[in-house]
Amino acid sequence: MTKKRKRQGDFQKTKLKVGLKKPKADNATDVNFRSKTIHLPEQLKHGDSGPTTHRHLNIKDLLSQLHHFNSNVKQGALVGLRELLSANPTLVEQHASAVLSEVAALFTDKEGSVRAAAVRLLRFIAQCIPAERVAPFFPLLSAHLTCAMTHISEAIQEDALRVLDVLLEHYPGLLSQRHTVLLANFLELISQRRKAGTGLDKSGKGGYALTISTNRSVTAQQWRLTVLVRLGNFLQAVVEERPLEEGVTSRIGLGMWAGEKGSVTPVDVSWEDHVFGKGKIQVFENSGAIPTPRSTYRLRPDSKPGAGMDKELCSAETVQGFAGTLVPLLLEIWVEAAGGQRVQTDSGHLLSAESMALMFQILTILQLLRRLTPQRDQQDILDVWFRNSYLTDFKQHFMKNFPYGLLEVARFKKKADGKRSRQQVAGETVAGANVEPLAVNVTLCQVMVTLSLRGQDHVAAEDADWLGPIRVFIRETLSNGGKLSSKHLAALLEVVWRMIVTQRSRVVTDDLLQAVYVQYQQRNLGVSVRTLLLRFFSQLYIQEHQNHPHIARSKILACWLASLPVQLVLLGSRNPQLSAQLLDTVQPAAARGNKDLLQSLQKNACSLYDPQEGCVVVLPVESQKRLVQILHFLPAFPAELLACLSQVCNTGRVSASLATTLIRTIHLRSPLSGWSSSSQDVPVKDVDYLSFFFTTLTGFSSEMLQALQDTDEDGLLPSSTLSPLSVFTTTLEQFLHHWDVVEVVCHCLDTLGSRAQCFDVIQNAIIKNLCGLVVVPDCVCAAILRCVPRLLDVNFLPSDTLLHFLSDCCLSMLNLLLQLEQSARKRDAVWEACFAALSTVPRLLRLVLQSFRVCDLCEEELPVLAQILSLLLQHTQLRNHMMANASLLQHIIQDLTHFYGGETREQWLTDLLYCYSVTISSQRANMAMRDIY
Repeated sequence: MTKKRKRQGDFQKTKLKVGLKKPKADNATDVNFRSKTIHLPEQLKHGDSGPTTHRHLNIKDLLSQLHHFNSNVKQGALVGLRELLSANPTLVEQHASAVLSEVAALFTDKEGSVRAAAVRLLRFIAQCIPAERVAPFFPLLSAHLTCAMTHISEAIQEDALRVLDVLLEHYPGLLSQRHTVLLANFLELISQRRKAGTGLDKSGKGGYALTISTNRSVTAQQWRLTVLVRLGNFLQAVVEERPLEEGVTSRIGLGMWAGEKGSVTPVDVSWEDHVFGKGKIQVFENSGAIPTPRSTYRLRPDSKPGAGMDKELCSAETVQGFAGTLVPLLLEIWVEAAGGQRVQTDSGHLLSAESMALMFQILTILQLLRRLTPQRDQQDILDVWFRNSYLTDFKQHFMKNFPYGLLEVARFKKKADGKRSRQQVAGETVAGANVEPLAVNVTLCQVMVTLSLRGQDHVAAEDADWLGPIRVFIRETLSNGGKLSSKHLAALLEVVWRMIVTQRSRVVTDDLLQAVYVQYQQRNLGVSVRTLLLRFFSQLYIQEHQNHPHIARSKILACWLASLPVQLVLLGSRNPQLSAQLLDTVQPAAARGNKDLLQSLQKNACSLYDPQEGCVVVLPVESQKRLVQILHFLPAFPAELLACLSQVCNTGRVSASLATTLIRTIHLRSPLSGWSSSSQDVPVKDVDYLSFFFTTLTGFSSEMLQALQDTDEDGLLPSSTLSPLSVFTTTLEQFLHHWDVVEVVCHCLDTLGSRAQCFDVIQNAIIKNLCGLVVVPDCVCAAILRCVPRLLDVNFLPSDTLLHFLSDCCLSMLNLLLQLEQSARKRDAVWEACFAALSTVPRLLRLVLQSFRVCDLCEEELPVLAQILSLLLQHTQLRNHMMANASLLQHIIQDLTHFYGGETREQWLTDLLYCYSVTISSQRANMAMRDIY
């Protein structure tokens, strides 16, 4: 019997019996536990990720969202970036690289809302970051801008122009460096390249043809106007942002002509030719008249050449290559617009507002093309090329209906479809749509006059048919009495300048200058307009006077020059800037000896140099210097003018150095100083010369000195035994100013030929005008004591009257010297004057000592006398003079000692006796040494 094997399965089913408890499973969870809450406050805090928006997104989160596929997310990220950066301005420069690169990538986004938000964010960033911080990232911005301008989508192209507006507004210098690429992009926005050899291309070399797109929100003419406005702004930035050392003039108007003479020719070095060469290259600074503050050398160009612009815009050939493509397109645009205009009206000279704006932009671009070349010779080459290539076209399309006016179109309310209404609104918002007819006509004159060649009579005769209307228009515009804006006036003056220089006709010159002078004579002109007119006449005279005889002989210019001194008197200090510009013309004209100007200067000299209200005292320091320099060219100096100039030197309203220059100028113009002049035409008479110097020496006129005799002011020191004169104390500033003037007067008088005669004249003047005075200013006393010793001749003895007056002045000043405690400079000047007089003038010291009568002095004056004697004894160089009057000195000291002969002595008497004993002992020692040797 076989044994059955029991089979065991993997999964045994447990048999459950009714009434028994179900066994627990092997994986059953034990729920017999207790839980407690754990607080981790630090874990709930945000990490140090920087500032966030109201949606708690930091800058990294927002930048990452810019790559999201959803346009709403990208737009929200751009709005969040603007919110975050505006609340935290420091983040702008910290994350400039990342933000600019991400925003620039959205220039070509397919959604218009995203592009609009990107432009708004770019405008905000541009307001926060300066150009030097954006420069490292600008090539990336320019590359994305180029992609947007050349994009196949018309909407992206339109938004690209808004990006261009932002960059032109905030970074014109950086954007102008990318002209090699951007100029070609402008051409592709309004045209497309034609293949060479096609029927439309007659030259067989290929070119550009205008394009029309029906998918834009504006009409073709409005789109072209929009592009041309941006092209004009870009060319303006290229011209203005060119470095100054290259000689480019960035101003429209007179600056174009005024700055052309200072251009510098750059040095072009081809480094490829010297790669394998062994010779050395010497590089020198090519800075012209003004040294270059920084080097303009670049290791590599900023952008790769392309689109036919393989060179910098600094040569006529390069500009011709670009203009040869652009100008035909501009003419084609205008012909197309003018053709539609003629359908609406038969008057060719009346243009609609849109056509007016289009023509203005075309003419502005033509004008800027000429200014792309910085050098004068290159501009002349370009002018000749424009004349030979497009003069006929310009006369046919532009000058045929000149001057232009605005066509008034009656507008009727009419229901239109949605697309047409949107086009009208977009056309009205085009930049530069509102242009005045005057601006168009003036700009056309600017373009056309550049085509008139310089100094060719036969060419001028040929151009009379189109230069004549321009001349009539300018004359009527300037002479009709209307007030022009500074911008329009600057353009008109530029045209006038060009026509005067090129045509070289005296009739044309006087005709045009008469119109400008009528505008100049109008009243209530603005400061900017008045400045332009003044600068025009000034530069025309200064720059072109010698090169063009017809300008030098112009009666209008001579009449204007003669009116300048009168205008300067009337203008005064009301406008110091205009007065300075007037002086900028008056001084060179006077130096050139213009008779009309010199006669007017001579007639108005007393008003110009009036010491109270004249220009010489009310204008700033620089203008005062020019007025003093003009005195060197004045034909004559009458007595009235010299009296005014003397008061100008003494009033203190001009500096001491300027007063010194004025005195030396008059001294040099006098025949007494060796000035060579005929006997019939003497600028300064000898009598007037000496009168001027004596009045300047005293510092006060006779009327002022006479008025001081009856004054009762606080600064008046009463007379006494030790102060025979009543001294009028002046301020420290006035005294020091007059002291400097006295030094110059003494130097000029000291250089005259006959010293004895000069001293005799000064002595008689002092005796006649000063000796009888009771009240004398302290500066006058110091001046007399300083001047007399310097002019005194060894063989000439002064009169007793003069000596007694000098003695009184010296005593009064010594008494004043003891009262000057705070002003050290005034003390030094007073002592220097007294010492010079006492040590130089014979018998003066003896007269001073003789006036010391102790018996006539009161008790309060004795210490003053002792201090004066001690001061004289302490000076080494005066000891010999004091010892020469030893008996007189001894008598005075004995009287003082006898007066105070008691047991106690005052300190001032002790000091005096000590000084006297030291002086006597030193004198005896010197005599003993003399006996030994």
